[in-house]
Amino acid sequence: MAPEQSTDRGDGEELGRFLRARRTQTRPDQVGLTVGTGLRRTPGLRREELATLSGISIDYYVRLERGKETRPSPAVLDALARALRLDDAEHQHLRELATRAAQYAPEPSPPSRTVSPHLKLVLETLRPSPAYVIGRSMDLLAWNPGGLALFAGLADWPATQRNIARYLFLHPTAPILFPDWDYQVRGCVARLRAQSGIDPDAPDLTHLVGELLLKSPDFAKLWERYDVVGRKKVQKTFHHPEVGVLTLSGQSMHLEGTPGQRLGVYTAEPGTADHDAMLLLDLTVPQPATHLYVTAEERRHTRS
Repeated sequence: MAPEQSTDRGDGEELGRFLRARRTQTRPDQVGLTVGTGLRRTPGLRREELATLSGISIDYYVRLERGKETRPSPAVLDALARALRLDDAEHQHLRELATRAAQYAPEPSPPSRTVSPHLKLVLETLRPSPAYVIGRSMDLLAWNPGGLALFAGLADWPATQRNIARYLFLHPTAPILFPDWDYQVRGCVARLRAQSGIDPDAPDLTHLVGELLLKSPDFAKLWERYDVVGRKKVQKTFHHPEVGVLTLSGQSMHLEGTPGQRLGVYTAEPGTADHDAMLLLDLTVPQPATHLYVTAEERRHTRS
C-alpha cells in the first residue's frame, strides 16, 4: 500500500497526537501480537508494530506521528483505523483530522451564544422536564428552572461561567451529585477532545481547556489520553441535595440553524417518585430565571 506524496504543508500535529495516543493505549494482545517475556519500554504498541500492521513503512508512520506528513491517503487512514481497532466515531475523527491537516477543511461557522425566542419558548413548554441549550464548548446558554436546578449549585455561579465541563471538574457538588462521576467526566473530556481536535484554534474551546488543564489534575490526566468517544447512558441518577435521589432519562439533540448548539432534556414517568422529585426541582429556582422567560415582544416575534 503506497502512501500519497507528502507536501509537508498543513497542520498535522493534532493528527499525530491522536495516533500517538491511540497507539500507546493499544495493547499488543488486543491486535493479535504475541508479547515476549522481556520488559517493554513503550506502553502499548511500538511504532514499527503499528506500521507493520497497517502495511506502511516505519519512516512514513513516524512522519505521520510527528506531524510532518499531512496528506495520508484514505487507504492509509483506513489501514491505521483497522490496526488500532478504532470504532466508527474514532475512525471518523481520524478522517476529520487528516482533512484538516491537508487544509481541505472548510472554515467552521463561528458559534453563536444567542438562543432564539422560539427555543426559549420550547424550554418553557417542556416544563417540568429539566431542559437546557448548550454550546459546542458546553456553555449553558439557556435553560428552564429544572434545567438549571438539576446541576445543584450551578445557579450560584455568574451566568457567563455556567459551563457543564467546568461544573463537573471544578464545582465541589458535582462528585456528590453524580454517583458515577468518573464515568461522567470521561465522556465530557472525550467530547471536548473530539471538538477541539477538528477546531483547535477556536477561542471558546482553547480558553476552557486551558482553564481546566490549569485547575484540574483529573482533567489534565484524561485530556492526555485523547479519547474521543464518550459513552452516554440513557438514564442518569442524581443525588440531589434539594430533592433527594432521582433517576431520569436523558436525550440530547443538535438544533437546526444554530451551529454547535444542542438541546438537552430529562424526563421521568408520571406517577413515579422520580417524576415527583422532578416536579419539586422545577420549583427550586426563583422566578424569573435568567435566560429562560420569553418577553411579550419575543412571543409576538415567535408567532409572526
